[in-house]
Amino acid sequence: MNFLTYSRLALTVGLSALFLHMVSCSKDTTESLTTTETSSFDLIQQKILTPSCATSGCHLSDKDATYFQHGLVLAEGVAYQNLVGVDPKNSSAKADGFKRVKAYASLESLLYHKITTTAGHHSGKQYGNPMPLGGVALSDGQVEFVRRWIDAGAPKTGTIADATLLNDKTVSEAAYEPLTVPAAGTGFQMAVPSFDIQPNFERELFTRKMLGNTQDVYVNRYETKMRSGSHHFVAYDFRNKALLPNLNDIRDLRNPDNSLNILTALTMSNHVYLAGSQAQYQDYVFPEGAALLIPAGASFDLNSHFVNKTTGVRKGEAQINLYTVDKAKVKNIVQTLDLSNTNLTLPANTRVTLTKTFTFSKPRKVLTLTSHMHKLGEKFVIKIVGGARNGEIVYTSTDWENPEIITFKTPIDLQKGEGLMSEITYNNTTSKAVSFGLTSEDEMGIIFGYYYEE
Repeated sequence: MNFLTYSRLALTVGLSALFLHMVSCSKDTTESLTTTETSSFDLIQQKILTPSCATSGCHLSDKDATYFQHGLVLAEGVAYQNLVGVDPKNSSAKADGFKRVKAYASLESLLYHKITTTAGHHSGKQYGNPMPLGGVALSDGQVEFVRRWIDAGAPKTGTIADATLLNDKTVSEAAYEPLTVPAAGTGFQMAVPSFDIQPNFERELFTRKMLGNTQDVYVNRYETKMRSGSHHFVAYDFRNKALLPNLNDIRDLRNPDNSLNILTALTMSNHVYLAGSQAQYQDYVFPEGAALLIPAGASFDLNSHFVNKTTGVRKGEAQINLYTVDKAKVKNIVQTLDLSNTNLTLPANTRVTLTKTFTFSKPRKVLTLTSHMHKLGEKFVIKIVGGARNGEIVYTSTDWENPEIITFKTPIDLQKGEGLMSEITYNNTTSKAVSFGLTSEDEMGIIFGYYYEE
């Protein structure tokens, strides 16, 4: 073999070896990509939770203003353990046996209900506001991807759902249909007419409306309904009927620059809870034989709060229907709890917890609880006092502007001498002492709700 032939043979062998090495590398790379394919949960984190939920002010960290209300952080690295197999804070969902995410059971997973804009999939039940609140609703494909992941066991790793679903941009958000006005003689409707919410703004307003009753009526049921993006809707009565705002005026709680409207805030101190909800739709029926007595010529302050986190103008709107029953069918008059701690002393630059016990001289059945405090209030707890349930916590709220409203499936049965206690934590971050008062710079601590005596 001459030198030239040997050189050609060596070159051929070298090229062959190089080719085989390249093929081997290509195969190894393909196998590596297969084994490191993005898991279904990681796709949920990247495509849904991080851009739509784990945002500042919502579920990004425990420093968010709303954290004490929901207690849920959905940031990357902690979202999975905060969701799967964890009890929700939503009292209705917890009572129904839900988890935030319940493996193999999307219909018992609060996450699935929260991201599904229509209520038809769970028999019309509501568990608070749909999410993302005030933002663009998730697409049908995104919702279906989450449903399939949950029903496949909600694993942390592994590819479960079809990733192409996440490319679907269709959003099935039905047009808003206001509540139908009750037929003549069966009830009354009051409404907050359609209004604009500017981009990246929260708008909360009040408007006083006449009920339209020329004689006393008895209300045994109410319905509330709001457009998507609403945080809550509440109808308030007035403690002092001599201090009423003008009829039909729209009174914003915040100015266009987001500063507090002091005049509107002052009117809130005259409020007594009548009815309300934090769900887009609620149909509440009092126990048989129980009803609210509404005096002739009544008017109520309607409070509507909407959130808009989009770049376009959105619409707000809400209605409440009050349904009446014949007086002959009423055995128990439902009354409003209005239990106030007026002995408030909050030292400057100090966090303090104050309690007040309210005992009842007659047996009472408590149907609903909510609370009222001002901006220094951090946490409002209500406990039972006396009897077999002494010390039991029955209510907690950590949002002074939008307190939780809890309706009990089984009324709280309190005997003579038993009662309720408010336990309120205030954080006075100002340089002066603060006490009870009616202005936004003062403080309050009031238990509101429904009860009746048998």
